[in-house]
Amino acid sequence: MRRLLARRMKFHLFGAFFVSLGCAALYKFGVAEPRKRAYAEFYKNYDAMKDFEAMRAAGVLESAPPK
Repeated sequence: MRRLLARRMKFHLFGAFFVSLGCAALYKFGVAEPRKRAYAEFYKNYDAMKDFEAMRAAGVLESAPPK
């Protein structure tokens, strides 16, 4: 029974470390990287002035009334 807590704590500490590394890697490659690619693809062909004119024509913007 001696040093039982220390042995079990060491085991759980290493286990928690590897589980957290695994979760971080899964999030990075499963969520963050696809999101970065989606944003890059969207802004590759995005025209802000065209979008502004569409919102202006629809009357969405108060400061820029439709023509």
